[in-house]
Amino acid sequence: MSEELDALIAGLTQPQKTVSPKYFYDETGSGLFDDITTLPEYYLTDTELAIMNTHVDEMTELIGEQASLIEFGAGSGMKTRLLLEHMHAPAAYVPVDISEEHLLESQQSIQADFPNIEVIPVAADFLHPFDLPNPRTMPRRNVVYFPGSTIGNFERDDALELLRVMHTEAGEGGALLIGVDLQKDASVIDAAYNDSAGVTAAFNINMLRHLNREFGSNFELDAFEHRAAYDVDEGRVVVELVSSKRQTVRLGDADIAFAKGESIITEYSHKHTLDGFADMISAAGFRVGRVWTDQKQWFSVQYCVRD
Repeated sequence: MSEELDALIAGLTQPQKTVSPKYFYDETGSGLFDDITTLPEYYLTDTELAIMNTHVDEMTELIGEQASLIEFGAGSGMKTRLLLEHMHAPAAYVPVDISEEHLLESQQSIQADFPNIEVIPVAADFLHPFDLPNPRTMPRRNVVYFPGSTIGNFERDDALELLRVMHTEAGEGGALLIGVDLQKDASVIDAAYNDSAGVTAAFNINMLRHLNREFGSNFELDAFEHRAAYDVDEGRVVVELVSSKRQTVRLGDADIAFAKGESIITEYSHKHTLDGFADMISAAGFRVGRVWTDQKQWFSVQYCVRD
């Protein structure tokens, strides 16, 4: 707890204040994010799922028989289930997550619906290399699965480091199946992060409620406003909480001063070009083997082979 608190204070005492987006996801935040994925403005989930539904047979043909599917971030949703339903005699499904509670829920849900697949959860911070379990059936290939465009939440250097971890975990002859959000008209992107129902705003503000409960801070929720804007030049959405007044927040032993209009960056969401992502994946030791997109080319699912 002290290391987390120190990291939070360090982030909030920089000239540009930041908080890790991992603090979005308490029980309330996870529920709000589920609500976000069903909003008409939020194109990402439905578009990715449509791509998966259309091309899942091609994806699983490339994955091949007796593969181990290693999902970074414990998932039990439709995309994961779709893959497992179509894979050819999978050796194992290995969900990896830092939250043991989330892992247990994912394992129980998947195992109940796929009793013939060995489900082996791994509690680990997947931002760093970790030890893979040994399934009862020796896999012919490891395939890392990273859906949902989460790679976009990382700055380039951090994204590259994560992709290198994936390269290590995929092992010789392995591969990566990854969701990558693409650059598009700014109005589409801005609408997705500023929905008319205010759910994304509530999701962002809830981070402060989470910090108050977890660390005993005294953020006034009504004294901050949600802001999200797409920076076309940088190709990323910047999500912020903006102080509506001059104020001081207590966090641990630190007093953190806010000027009126000063912001906390809570998330970046990078949007890639196909060529730009191919260059980044190459720097991590992969090459793009196949790309599937929707008709509007708003989103892509990419199968990348380990060199």
